[in-house]
Formats: sequence, C-alpha cells, structure tokens
Amino acid sequence: MAMKIAVLTSSRADFGIYLPLLNRLKSDSSFQLEIIAFGTHLSKFHGYTVDQIRESGFTTIHEITSLLTNDDEVAIATSFGLTVLKFADFWNNNQYDWVLCLGDRYEMAAAVQAGIPFRVRFAHLHGGETTLGAIDNIYRHQISSASQLHFPATEDFAERIKAITETSENIFTVGSLSIDELESMDIPSEGDFRKKYQINDEFALLTFHPETVSPERNNEYARELLDALLNISEKISLVITMPNADTFGSIFRRTLTKLNEKRLTQVKLIENFGKLNYFAAMRSCKFLLGNTSSGIIEAASFGKYVINVGDRQKGRAQSKNVINCPFDSLKIQNAVKEVSKLPAFTGENIYKKSGTADSIIKILKQYK
Repeated sequence: MAMKIAVLTSSRADFGIYLPLLNRLKSDSSFQLEIIAFGTHLSKFHGYTVDQIRESGFTTIHEITSLLTNDDEVAIATSFGLTVLKFADFWNNNQYDWVLCLGDRYEMAAAVQAGIPFRVRFAHLHGGETTLGAIDNIYRHQISSASQLHFPATEDFAERIKAITETSENIFTVGSLSIDELESMDIPSEGDFRKKYQINDEFALLTFHPETVSPERNNEYARELLDALLNISEKISLVITMPNADTFGSIFRRTLTKLNEKRLTQVKLIENFGKLNYFAAMRSCKFLLGNTSSGIIEAASFGKYVINVGDRQKGRAQSKNVINCPFDSLKIQNAVKEVSKLPAFTGENIYKKSGTADSIIKILKQYK
C-alpha cells in the first residue's frame, strides 16, 4: 500500500525549494502525494502562485485560505490564529503517514501547531538554522519541536536540532533541496531569460524583506535603502523581486515602488519569477544584494557574490561569497563598489550535498 504523504507549502519560495523532492515523490509509486497550499499561494496580491503548482503537474491540491491583507503585528497574529483554526478542521478530517514542512514562516508554524493534538507526524526540512534578525527564528524552532523527523542542511544545524528537541534520534543531514540536481535543472538560457523580461544591461539581483525582530526601525532601514539604490542604479541596472507577506513588508514594497518610479529605465520590479527563472536571473546577474536566504544558500552554486544587508540572516551559516553590511546607505554603496571589482566566486557552497532528494525518499520509506 502506498505511503500517504502531504506537503505543506505556504509560498512561492518554499514550493521552489521542495520541487526536486516533489517530482521524485510524484513519480514513485510507493507514495500517494497530496499538496496543501495556503498562505501567499492563494493571494492575488502575491501572484496567486497556486497556479504554478498546477502548472508543475500536481493534481491533488488542498487550498486553505487564512492570510489577511494587512501586515502589522495584529494582522500577523490574527492570521496565525486563523490558520490554526482552519488547519484544526483540516487535520481532523485528513490523515497522512507523513506531512512535510519546510523552513520558518509564521503560517507554516501555525499549520504545524494545529496538528499537535491530532498527533500528525511532521518531517521538517531546513530546521536548526538561525536568523537572529527575523522573528522566523522562533517559528522555525517551534516547527522543529513539533516534528518527529528532521532533514537539516548541515551538520551544525543537526546539532542545533538535537539541542532543541533534546534527542539525537531521527535527524538526518541531507543538504539543501533548493540546489539539489542543479546541473540537470531546465534553467532558461541567459538569452531567453533576458528576452522574456526585457533585460538588456548588466544588472544586480535584489531581494529585500523587513527585519521582523525590529519592526519600528524598518522605516529607517527603508530610507537608507532608497538612498543607496538611487545612487547604485545610476551605475548598474537593478532587477528586484518583491517582498513576501512579512510583518511590515509593505514598507519595503512602497520604497521599491518609489525607486522604480524615479528610475524607470534602470529598475525592474518582478512580483514572482518562479524557481527556474529566478535561477536564470541569479546566473545572469553581476551580483546579489539583499537580505534573503536564497543569497546565503544558493548564490555560491552560481559563482556569485552576495551583499547581505542588515541582521535578518544574522546567525545563518555562510559560504565565503557573502559580504555583510548594515542598513547604511554609504556602506551599502561601498560594498557594491567592492563586489563589482571581484571575479566570479569559485569557492564551495556549504549547503551543497549530492543526492538530497534521494536521501529524503530513502529515509521516508524506512519510517513508514
């Protein structure tokens, strides 16, 4: 009898990371795969990315709506509570052998917390990591505490999970799924990518999110960022992916929109690339600038340097391609000058471990 597996996906970001594993699960007759889509997947404001799940060939998709349009503390807390209520009903009516969950989003934590009374067996990917500048750090550790099976990316993260869960059992270091089988991914060529998005010049790839641990300072950070990017965009084009639904994310959305209005020809805003086009952008860009985990985890595999701004990713293990600087206009500009002179990065990616998806599949089969 096939093992019944559900996968919790709350955003375009985690779906892209899951994809190598999802394709394996879908093609293996040992598994009956169901997708549980919620969070920004069902938000038209964020591109209604549940359509991307369907376009990727997945047919059994449960949709659970619980996201509010506001992004202040009350709205985030209310969304958390609403997500718990919706998933309490869902877990009461649906049972699985394993439910896969990934990362650190607040809505992911809410879905997992709701499953505890129902004894849902969760398998957590990318646990044990630390991001001191984001409240996601707390949600990630909550998810680890509620999970019975763990797939961290590195040995250091595995050690942290042991400390969080107070056990060394059921923890398997597998590497990062997002860069698994990178060489065989159907990433668009640079020519096709540039033609599709009408990008002709040399460009930097940017992604900025708010610092959720210090929301009162986000207005200050946004002002420093706008000043820096107005200057940087005079020397290099900027391709910017828009923020997720985080606390006070709208502050950065407004800032980036204002930048675009002032620099129409040098700045391009993209709501949602999708994984393959995002990787094409990463491969084609001069360098990355922002405070997103993709710069930390993935960019080294594309030979790119990353300017990591602020504290959102503070504490997360880094390869040697990462240059850190604060939300200070002058320091951001100086970091860009420094990185612009560097050749392609040729060092290792500490998150890379061959056969990540295969390892997870084998372990799941052992834990039916």
